[in-house]
Amino acid sequence: MQSKYLNRRAFGLHLALAIWIALCASAAWWQVGRAIEGSSLSYFYAIEWPVFGIFGVLGWYALLNLEKVTEHDEQARREYEARKRAEAREARVASVESEDPLLAAYNDHLATIATAPKKRLWGH
Repeated sequence: MQSKYLNRRAFGLHLALAIWIALCASAAWWQVGRAIEGSSLSYFYAIEWPVFGIFGVLGWYALLNLEKVTEHDEQARREYEARKRAEAREARVASVESEDPLLAAYNDHLATIATAPKKRLWGH
């Protein structure tokens, strides 16, 4: 099994993190110099850049630990959605007799929208 820290994608993330930390550190150092020269707003920026660096580390960690959806998970999701659609269809058929025709047409439209293929979301 390949380590999540030692693959091609991980090396790209490590490189991006190193560049990001270097840029944030140099920007913070520059702002400290400006603050010492008398720019009072630079005190805020001298704190802000290290915070951006921390956010970069958190993003790096999150991207390294992002889990891929397995085929088993995808199959379980499909089965769950099919089961829920069947339950909704059964409930719909049971309530058709007592519904107003206009309301029934609207509910049919909503059911059509619900069963239409959906766009894939990020990571799913």
